[in-house]
Amino acid sequence: MKNFSIIVWLCLAVSCSGTAGTDMPEWRWPDKEQPEFVEPHPAITKLGWTNVTATYSTLPEGIDIYRSPDMLDGNKAIAYIAVADLSRIGWDVRSIDDPTIQGTEDPLKTPSGFYTETAAPVIVNGGYFFAEGGKRYNASVAVSGGRTYGVNINYASVDWVTMYYPTRGVFYEKDGTCLTGWTFWSGGAKHYLYDVPAPNSWSKDPLQVPDATFPAQAVDFAPETAIGGGPVLLKGGKVVNTWEAEMLYGDGADDKMPEARHPRTAIGVTSDGLMILFVCEGRGMTEGVAGMTFAEEAAVLKSLGCTEALNLDGGGSSCLLVEGKETIKVSDGSQRAVASVVVLKKK
Repeated sequence: MKNFSIIVWLCLAVSCSGTAGTDMPEWRWPDKEQPEFVEPHPAITKLGWTNVTATYSTLPEGIDIYRSPDMLDGNKAIAYIAVADLSRIGWDVRSIDDPTIQGTEDPLKTPSGFYTETAAPVIVNGGYFFAEGGKRYNASVAVSGGRTYGVNINYASVDWVTMYYPTRGVFYEKDGTCLTGWTFWSGGAKHYLYDVPAPNSWSKDPLQVPDATFPAQAVDFAPETAIGGGPVLLKGGKVVNTWEAEMLYGDGADDKMPEARHPRTAIGVTSDGLMILFVCEGRGMTEGVAGMTFAEEAAVLKSLGCTEALNLDGGGSSCLLVEGKETIKVSDGSQRAVASVVVLKKK
């Protein structure tokens, strides 16, 4: 006991001495080396995109965030993508409840409002919608857990005399596979899915109403998860950009919308099981940044490796939140309340 006391006294004396630091030997056990960072998606960084995942603190493994280079396709750009490994990360849709285009009193919510409800690490705005007569309407497919909350609007007209019946784009998952396609809701129990769109055009007479065999052999649309919008940008690895067939814009000035640059939002999937959520800024929120055309958007998604991709609602609706924080500057100046969002979450 006596010897132990002497040792303790000596240790305390050395610790408290002002010169102890110069007398003590060098520490022989180096700090544990931190593992070297390994870029998870080198093909993306080779395109000039910057991995900014470290900016965020609570993202689950399997989600990475990238910022675009200053120029994309020869134009000044500010864009972000969330890249999710679908073997570890799930996706879902949150929406107002309007499964038959009859309208609902459910409120529209900003992406931040959806974040408050879900705390999802990544949220992006979803499909098209409108409000009229005190009600809110889904104009795009929204499916979660196999339950339909919205369908693609099944008519189009400029004068409300001549009526068209377009098939419109959808991105969906069934049996673990994500694909794009075109749907038509019959107004009753039938919800058709096609591999090609009805070849409508404002410059042509209306085509027949889509059915079980037109514009192609249909299958019943019964996905586990789905979000609608349009146009389909990529199908089977090829750029299709079917905005004309989907009749997203009417005659007149609106005809130029697909060829004009605006904020855009899109969802896509690669052949190796990565989901990509894309947004780009536009309308001069940052000086010189106009946004993208559909064609430019499709080219960017293809360059990122997407084989299937769908454009979602854009313009003032475009907004990507990561851990509840905005990425791009939204073009309305503040977040627009929307009908639906796509969320990423840990499986």
